[in-house]
Amino acid sequence: MTATGANPVFLTGTQALVRIPLMQRTMDQAAGLNTAGFISGYRGSPLGSYDMELWRAARYLEESNVRFLPAVNEELAATAILGTQQVEGDPNREVDGVFGIWYGKGPGVDRAGDGLKHGNAYGSSPHGGVLVIAGDDHGCVSSSMSHQSDVAFLTWLMPNLNPASVAEYLEFGLYGLALSRFSGMWVGFKAISETVESAMSVELPPYPSFVIPDNYEPPPGGLHIRWPGLSWPAN
Repeated sequence: MTATGANPVFLTGTQALVRIPLMQRTMDQAAGLNTAGFISGYRGSPLGSYDMELWRAARYLEESNVRFLPAVNEELAATAILGTQQVEGDPNREVDGVFGIWYGKGPGVDRAGDGLKHGNAYGSSPHGGVLVIAGDDHGCVSSSMSHQSDVAFLTWLMPNLNPASVAEYLEFGLYGLALSRFSGMWVGFKAISETVESAMSVELPPYPSFVIPDNYEPPPGGLHIRWPGLSWPAN
């Protein structure tokens, strides 16, 4: 990732998803944060080759302290991602926080609903954050039925981002993690067939800086995950 838009690169949507954690790690280092990344999920079209691209980029992921661990199913992946957000509360932690990326096909979003709903309810950590990538096949090209994850995300009170191009994958991905860190929520990210399976020349944008509202005061106890991890008010 360069600091200017002077060097265009040719990216598929899937490759752009691989770049997001690498970019996030670089941004954190520039901000003086020692973070790690964790990616887990279960493949399925239109995200059928995401794990392959992650394996191809294994050396770069390792250099950026990002671990990719494909799960047996979508629920276990969501539970593992939830665990990464608890790291920041451990006094013996080795990093400042762990940002997580979950991925799955639209029906996998449904299957992992309990894990994703609880993860969003329990929250993210201030220097972690969670991006939930849903591979949606609106046209039912390679699925038993059309699926649209927006409604599921809304049901779980989860913010949802819908990038319209490969270039927006990079911008929206970083914004999603920043939003998750600020709000304490998990953030949905739609990767529809028309974008994630496409490719284009992308002028790499400058690394963004996100403005935090000056007048914002969190409620007592904050909005992020904590231990004990009650997601409801204690009596």
